Amino acid sequence: MVTEVFSSELPIDERLTIRKNIIKGDKSNKRFCVVTGTHGDELEGQYVCFLLSQFLQEHIDEVDGEIDIYPALNPLGIDSITRGIPNFDLDMNRIFPGDPHGAMAETAANAIYNDLLGAEMVIDIHASNIFLREIPQVRINVKNADLLVPYGKELNVDFIWIHEAATVLESTLAHSLNSAGTPCLVVEMGVGMRITRHYGVDLVNGILQLLKSLGFYKGDVDVESKEQYVSTQGEVEFLNAGCSGIFIPSIDNNQWMKKGEEIGKIVSALEGKVLETVTSPSDGLVFTLRAYPIVYEGSLMARIFKKN
Repeated sequence: MVTEVFSSELPIDERLTIRKNIIKGDKSNKRFCVVTGTHGDELEGQYVCFLLSQFLQEHIDEVDGEIDIYPALNPLGIDSITRGIPNFDLDMNRIFPGDPHGAMAETAANAIYNDLLGAEMVIDIHASNIFLREIPQVRINVKNADLLVPYGKELNVDFIWIHEAATVLESTLAHSLNSAGTPCLVVEMGVGMRITRHYGVDLVNGILQLLKSLGFYKGDVDVESKEQYVSTQGEVEFLNAGCSGIFIPSIDNNQWMKKGEEIGKIVSALEGKVLETVTSPSDGLVFTLRAYPIVYEGSLMARIFKKN
Protein backbone atom coordinates (compact mmCIF):
# COMPACT_ATOMS: atom_id res chain seq x y z
CA MET A 1 0.00 0.00 0.00
CA VAL A 2 1.55 3.28 -1.14
CA THR A 3 0.88 6.25 1.13
CA GLU A 4 2.04 9.85 1.39
CA VAL A 5 4.52 10.84 4.08
CA PHE A 6 4.68 14.50 3.10
CA SER A 7 3.21 16.72 0.41
CA SER A 8 3.72 20.42 -0.29
CA GLU A 9 2.71 22.80 -3.03
CA LEU A 10 5.42 24.01 -5.40
CA PRO A 11 5.35 27.43 -7.10
CA ILE A 12 4.11 26.48 -10.59
CA ASP A 13 1.07 24.26 -10.07
CA GLU A 14 3.10 21.21 -8.96
CA ARG A 15 3.60 19.33 -5.70
CA LEU A 16 6.50 17.78 -3.85
CA THR A 17 5.33 14.39 -2.60
CA ILE A 18 7.30 11.89 -0.53
CA ARG A 19 5.81 8.39 -0.50
CA LYS A 20 6.39 5.05 1.15
CA ASN A 21 5.27 1.52 0.37
CA ILE A 22 3.78 -0.26 3.39
CA ILE A 23 4.05 -4.05 3.25
CA LYS A 24 2.07 -5.73 6.04
CA GLY A 25 2.23 -9.34 7.12
CA ASP A 26 0.24 -11.23 9.73
CA LYS A 27 0.99 -8.81 12.55
CA SER A 28 1.21 -5.04 12.44
CA ASN A 29 2.34 -4.08 15.95
CA LYS A 30 6.01 -3.78 14.96
CA ARG A 31 7.64 -1.84 12.14
CA PHE A 32 10.89 -2.06 10.13
CA CYS A 33 11.86 0.76 7.75
CA VAL A 34 14.21 1.06 4.77
CA VAL A 35 14.97 4.59 3.54
CA THR A 36 17.11 5.95 0.71
CA GLY A 37 17.25 8.79 -1.80
CA THR A 38 18.25 11.45 0.72
CA HIS A 39 20.86 12.61 -1.77
CA GLY A 40 19.65 12.91 -5.35
CA ASP A 41 22.91 11.69 -6.89
CA GLU A 42 22.98 8.46 -4.84
CA LEU A 43 20.99 5.81 -6.70
CA GLU A 44 22.23 2.47 -5.34
CA GLY A 45 19.30 2.34 -2.91
CA GLN A 46 16.75 2.53 -5.71
CA TYR A 47 17.62 -0.98 -6.85
CA VAL A 48 17.58 -2.26 -3.27
CA CYS A 49 14.08 -0.86 -2.71
CA PHE A 50 12.84 -2.42 -5.95
CA LEU A 51 14.25 -5.87 -5.16
CA LEU A 52 13.14 -5.83 -1.52
CA SER A 53 9.61 -4.62 -2.28
CA GLN A 54 9.21 -7.16 -5.08
CA PHE A 55 10.48 -10.04 -2.94
CA LEU A 56 8.39 -9.24 0.13
CA GLN A 57 5.19 -8.86 -1.89
CA GLU A 58 5.85 -12.21 -3.56
CA HIS A 59 6.44 -13.82 -0.13
CA ILE A 60 3.83 -11.90 1.85
CA ASP A 61 2.69 -15.08 3.65
CA GLU A 62 6.10 -15.27 5.33
CA VAL A 63 6.08 -11.63 6.50
CA ASP A 64 5.21 -10.66 10.06
CA GLY A 65 4.75 -7.06 11.08
CA GLU A 66 4.99 -3.98 8.89
CA ILE A 67 7.87 -3.17 6.56
CA ASP A 68 7.93 0.40 5.21
CA ILE A 69 10.05 1.23 2.16
CA TYR A 70 10.87 4.88 1.39
CA PRO A 71 12.73 4.99 -1.96
CA ALA A 72 13.01 8.77 -2.38
CA LEU A 73 13.32 11.10 0.61
CA ASN A 74 14.54 13.81 -1.79
CA PRO A 75 12.55 13.23 -5.00
CA LEU A 76 13.38 16.67 -6.42
CA GLY A 77 17.07 15.89 -6.06
CA ILE A 78 16.69 12.54 -7.81
CA ASP A 79 14.67 14.08 -10.64
CA SER A 80 17.34 16.74 -11.24
CA ILE A 81 20.41 14.57 -10.44
CA THR A 82 21.23 17.01 -7.64
CA ARG A 83 22.80 15.93 -4.36
CA GLY A 84 20.88 18.43 -2.25
CA ILE A 85 17.40 19.87 -2.48
CA PRO A 86 17.20 21.99 -5.65
CA ASN A 87 16.74 25.76 -5.20
CA PHE A 88 17.33 25.50 -1.45
CA ASP A 89 21.09 24.84 -1.61
CA LEU A 90 20.60 22.36 1.23
CA ASP A 91 21.97 18.91 1.99
CA MET A 92 18.86 17.15 3.29
CA ASN A 93 20.96 14.97 5.57
CA ARG A 94 22.09 18.04 7.49
CA ILE A 95 18.70 19.37 8.59
CA PHE A 96 17.19 16.54 10.65
CA PRO A 97 15.09 16.34 12.75
CA GLY A 98 13.72 19.30 10.84
CA ASP A 99 11.23 21.91 11.95
CA PRO A 100 7.43 21.62 11.56
CA HIS A 101 7.25 25.44 11.34
CA GLY A 102 10.32 25.97 9.15
CA ALA A 103 10.87 26.26 5.41
CA MET A 104 9.54 23.52 3.13
CA ALA A 105 12.74 21.43 3.31
CA GLU A 106 12.77 21.56 7.11
CA THR A 107 9.07 20.69 7.26
CA ALA A 108 9.63 17.70 4.97
CA ALA A 109 12.57 16.50 7.08
CA ASN A 110 10.46 16.76 10.22
CA ALA A 111 7.61 14.80 8.65
CA ILE A 112 10.03 12.02 7.62
CA TYR A 113 11.64 11.95 11.04
CA ASN A 114 8.31 11.70 12.86
CA ASP A 115 7.09 9.02 10.47
CA LEU A 116 10.15 6.86 11.24
CA LEU A 117 10.14 7.32 15.02
CA GLY A 118 9.28 4.20 16.97
CA ALA A 119 10.35 1.70 14.32
CA GLU A 120 12.16 -1.38 15.57
CA MET A 121 14.92 -0.70 13.05
CA VAL A 122 15.67 1.78 10.25
CA ILE A 123 18.15 1.04 7.45
CA ASP A 124 19.40 4.27 5.82
CA ILE A 125 21.02 3.43 2.45
CA HIS A 126 23.53 5.75 0.78
CA ALA A 127 25.90 5.54 -2.16
CA SER A 128 29.20 7.31 -2.44
CA ASN A 129 29.63 10.43 -4.56
CA ILE A 130 30.82 10.32 -8.18
CA PHE A 131 34.46 10.50 -7.08
CA LEU A 132 34.77 7.38 -4.91
CA ARG A 133 33.62 3.76 -5.04
CA GLU A 134 32.81 2.10 -1.71
CA ILE A 135 32.47 -1.58 -0.89
CA PRO A 136 29.24 -2.37 1.01
CA GLN A 137 29.78 -1.16 4.56
CA VAL A 138 27.85 -0.11 7.65
CA ARG A 139 28.91 3.15 9.29
CA ILE A 140 28.18 3.50 12.99
CA ASN A 141 28.81 6.36 15.38
CA VAL A 142 31.05 5.20 18.22
CA LYS A 143 28.39 6.28 20.73
CA ASN A 144 25.96 3.69 19.33
CA ALA A 145 28.45 0.90 18.58
CA ASP A 146 27.49 -1.49 21.40
CA LEU A 147 23.84 -1.49 20.33
CA LEU A 148 24.22 -1.36 16.55
CA VAL A 149 27.25 -3.49 15.64
CA PRO A 150 25.40 -6.83 16.20
CA TYR A 151 22.62 -5.64 13.87
CA GLY A 152 25.19 -4.41 11.34
CA LYS A 153 26.78 -7.84 11.20
CA GLU A 154 23.42 -9.35 10.27
CA LEU A 155 23.46 -7.28 7.06
CA ASN A 156 26.48 -9.37 5.98
CA VAL A 157 28.39 -6.40 4.55
CA ASP A 158 32.15 -6.57 4.07
CA PHE A 159 33.11 -3.86 6.54
CA ILE A 160 31.74 -2.07 9.60
CA TRP A 161 33.29 1.33 10.15
CA ILE A 162 32.89 2.69 13.68
CA HIS A 163 33.86 6.34 13.63
CA GLU A 164 34.11 9.18 16.11
CA ALA A 165 31.29 11.69 16.37
CA ALA A 166 31.64 14.89 14.37
CA THR A 167 29.54 18.01 14.84
CA VAL A 168 28.02 17.75 11.38
CA LEU A 169 26.68 14.25 12.09
CA GLU A 170 24.34 15.62 14.73
CA SER A 171 21.93 16.79 12.04
CA THR A 172 21.82 13.57 10.04
CA LEU A 173 18.79 11.32 9.94
CA ALA A 174 20.66 8.44 11.58
CA HIS A 175 22.01 10.53 14.45
CA SER A 176 18.60 12.11 15.07
CA LEU A 177 16.82 8.74 15.15
CA ASN A 178 19.44 7.01 17.29
CA SER A 179 19.37 9.91 19.74
CA ALA A 180 15.59 9.52 20.01
CA GLY A 181 15.83 5.77 20.71
CA THR A 182 14.98 4.49 17.22
CA PRO A 183 17.88 2.28 16.04
CA CYS A 184 19.23 3.31 12.63
CA LEU A 185 22.00 1.71 10.59
CA VAL A 186 23.71 3.64 7.77
CA VAL A 187 24.79 1.59 4.76
CA GLU A 188 27.23 3.07 2.24
CA MET A 189 28.06 1.31 -1.02
CA GLY A 190 28.86 1.77 -4.68
CA VAL A 191 29.40 5.03 -6.53
CA GLY A 192 27.31 8.10 -7.25
CA MET A 193 24.83 8.23 -10.16
CA ARG A 194 25.17 4.50 -10.85
CA ILE A 195 23.68 1.19 -9.72
CA THR A 196 25.97 -1.72 -8.83
CA ARG A 197 23.61 -4.66 -9.17
CA HIS A 198 25.54 -7.30 -7.22
CA TYR A 199 25.92 -4.91 -4.29
CA GLY A 200 22.15 -4.43 -4.30
CA VAL A 201 21.44 -8.15 -4.39
CA ASP A 202 23.86 -8.82 -1.53
CA LEU A 203 22.37 -6.06 0.61
CA VAL A 204 18.80 -7.25 0.05
CA ASN A 205 19.82 -10.71 1.23
CA GLY A 206 21.45 -9.11 4.26
CA ILE A 207 18.31 -7.10 5.01
CA LEU A 208 16.24 -10.30 4.77
CA GLN A 209 18.61 -11.96 7.21
CA LEU A 210 18.16 -9.06 9.65
CA LEU A 211 14.39 -9.17 9.12
CA LYS A 212 14.41 -12.86 10.00
CA SER A 213 16.56 -12.24 13.08
CA LEU A 214 14.12 -9.57 14.29
CA GLY A 215 11.07 -11.73 13.62
CA PHE A 216 9.73 -9.90 10.55
CA TYR A 217 10.36 -12.72 8.06
CA LYS A 218 9.87 -16.47 8.44
CA GLY A 219 11.23 -17.75 5.14
CA ASP A 220 14.64 -18.98 4.04
CA VAL A 221 17.43 -16.52 3.36
CA ASP A 222 20.18 -17.17 0.82
CA VAL A 223 23.19 -15.41 2.34
CA GLU A 224 26.70 -16.45 1.49
CA SER A 225 28.74 -16.22 4.67
CA LYS A 226 31.71 -13.89 4.40
CA GLU A 227 34.45 -12.71 6.70
CA GLN A 228 33.51 -9.35 8.09
CA TYR A 229 35.86 -6.71 9.42
CA VAL A 230 35.12 -4.10 12.08
CA SER A 231 37.25 -0.97 12.31
CA THR A 232 37.90 -1.58 16.02
CA GLN A 233 40.06 -4.52 14.91
CA GLY A 234 42.53 -2.10 13.36
CA GLU A 235 42.77 1.39 11.91
CA VAL A 236 41.64 3.21 8.78
CA GLU A 237 44.28 4.98 6.71
CA PHE A 238 43.55 7.73 4.17
CA LEU A 239 45.66 7.85 1.00
CA ASN A 240 45.80 11.26 -0.73
CA ALA A 241 47.24 12.29 -4.10
CA GLY A 242 50.68 13.85 -4.05
CA CYS A 243 50.13 15.74 -7.30
CA SER A 244 47.48 16.68 -9.87
CA GLY A 245 46.76 14.58 -12.95
CA ILE A 246 44.78 11.58 -14.24
CA PHE A 247 44.46 8.60 -11.89
CA ILE A 248 44.66 5.17 -13.53
CA PRO A 249 43.90 2.42 -10.99
CA SER A 250 45.84 -0.85 -11.11
CA ILE A 251 43.46 -2.77 -8.83
CA ASP A 252 39.78 -3.28 -8.13
CA ASN A 253 38.11 -2.20 -4.93
CA ASN A 254 37.77 -4.69 -2.05
CA GLN A 255 41.31 -6.00 -2.48
CA TRP A 256 43.89 -6.87 0.16
CA MET A 257 47.22 -5.15 -0.44
CA LYS A 258 50.75 -5.59 0.83
CA LYS A 259 52.72 -2.55 1.91
CA GLY A 260 54.37 -0.99 -1.16
CA GLU A 261 52.11 -2.72 -3.72
CA GLU A 262 50.84 -0.53 -6.54
CA ILE A 263 47.30 0.83 -6.31
CA GLY A 264 47.53 2.97 -9.44
CA LYS A 265 49.36 5.75 -11.23
CA ILE A 266 48.79 9.48 -11.61
CA VAL A 267 49.76 10.41 -15.15
CA SER A 268 50.08 13.47 -17.37
CA ALA A 269 47.97 13.19 -20.52
CA LEU A 270 49.86 16.13 -22.05
CA GLU A 271 53.40 14.87 -21.55
CA GLY A 272 52.80 11.13 -21.50
CA LYS A 273 54.57 10.82 -18.17
CA VAL A 274 53.87 8.97 -14.95
CA LEU A 275 53.77 11.70 -12.31
CA GLU A 276 53.28 9.46 -9.28
CA THR A 277 53.03 5.75 -8.60
CA VAL A 278 50.43 5.32 -5.84
CA THR A 279 51.34 2.49 -3.48
CA SER A 280 49.75 1.04 -0.40
CA PRO A 281 51.19 2.56 2.80
CA SER A 282 50.55 -0.66 4.72
CA ASP A 283 49.12 -4.16 4.55
CA GLY A 284 45.36 -3.81 4.44
CA LEU A 285 42.00 -3.92 2.69
CA VAL A 286 41.16 -1.23 0.13
CA PHE A 287 37.51 -0.47 0.91
CA THR A 288 37.34 2.93 -0.81
CA LEU A 289 38.92 3.54 -4.22
CA ARG A 290 38.97 6.60 -6.46
CA ALA A 291 36.41 6.25 -9.27
CA TYR A 292 36.67 9.69 -10.91
CA PRO A 293 39.98 9.96 -12.81
CA ILE A 294 40.73 13.69 -12.39
CA VAL A 295 42.70 14.35 -9.20
CA TYR A 296 44.33 17.34 -7.57
CA GLU A 297 47.06 17.35 -4.97
CA GLY A 298 45.41 16.18 -1.76
CA SER A 299 42.47 14.40 -3.45
CA LEU A 300 41.37 11.25 -1.64
CA MET A 301 42.58 8.21 -3.59
CA ALA A 302 41.74 5.34 -1.25
CA ARG A 303 40.87 4.31 2.26
CA ILE A 304 42.63 1.25 3.61
CA PHE A 305 41.65 -0.86 6.59
CA LYS A 306 44.83 -1.89 8.36
CA LYS A 307 44.02 -4.99 10.39
CA ASN A 308 45.82 -5.56 13.69
